[in-house]
Amino acid sequence: MANFDTASKKIAEISPKDFVGLCFGFETIDITDIELIQPEQPTVDMRQADVIIKAEINGKQVIVHFEFQTTDSSEIDMSLRMAGYIVRLIETYGLEVYSNVIYLRPDAGRRDPGQFVQNIAGHEVLTRYKVFRLIEIDGQSILEAKPMGLLPFTPLMKRPKEVSAEAWLRRCVQTADSVNVDNKTVYLGTLAVLGSLVYEPETILNIISEETMERPSISEHFAAEALQQGIEQGIEQGIEQGIEQGIEQGIEQGIEQGIEQGARERALKDILEVLTLRLKPYAATVFKPTLETIDDLDRLAQLHRAAILAETLDDFAQVLTENSN
Repeated sequence: MANFDTASKKIAEISPKDFVGLCFGFETIDITDIELIQPEQPTVDMRQADVIIKAEINGKQVIVHFEFQTTDSSEIDMSLRMAGYIVRLIETYGLEVYSNVIYLRPDAGRRDPGQFVQNIAGHEVLTRYKVFRLIEIDGQSILEAKPMGLLPFTPLMKRPKEVSAEAWLRRCVQTADSVNVDNKTVYLGTLAVLGSLVYEPETILNIISEETMERPSISEHFAAEALQQGIEQGIEQGIEQGIEQGIEQGIEQGIEQGIEQGARERALKDILEVLTLRLKPYAATVFKPTLETIDDLDRLAQLHRAAILAETLDDFAQVLTENSN
């Protein structure tokens, strides 16, 4: 539904000092001169780091680096990826580097050793980094400390044994709503997006509605995040398909077709998800056959907006009928 890694990076960019604190275990240290560094654009053979922070710790400049992983790394072993980041960051900035990876899903990161080792006599290599599995972090202590940058992640953290899952989510929403942020809708919307990794979206929206009266705005935020992911996935799928088709037909044609197909598939999914969340659980079943006949991306974008604004199934059906005339 949503781009969880992107949502995580946005929060880190809003409050980088909280992530520096997490890296150092919230020790009593002097953290000053926080600077968020925009990573260079990735190349074909080099990934872009998620979050790079330059900070002065006890009077010494260092680099604090974070990667966000929704699931375990499937393409390249995470320890090898982290080793690559660490070496490039040291080479680029000439400073001490403190690298960290945060795993979002409860079942992710269990096998990450927190180090890369090459055991070749005379050519040994060892790089270490910290592994944070949110499910292992004491969520209650985070709620009590109220670090603005970490509160949206608390639904994914370890809750007190005596607290039910729904009660914990409610507590997380209440605490996040109590902090002073510039855009509360986006802030709570990010909590909702991240929380949907372990909670049903409807449960999250209901609790946000009961505790903050922000449900309509948060619903739109969900939809906007889903639309953005659709664009990104469409581009990614287009590139992949373009490479494959380029062997026979040319990379340019393949990328164009891939982007179009990926964007259409994501747009259809986004419309059906919005209808299900905002209207009725069976809405997707009702409208899916008709929607699958539509190829025009502009028309699908119009229907996506209509799904967000519709108050009833009839409202959306009317727009769908008008578009077909």
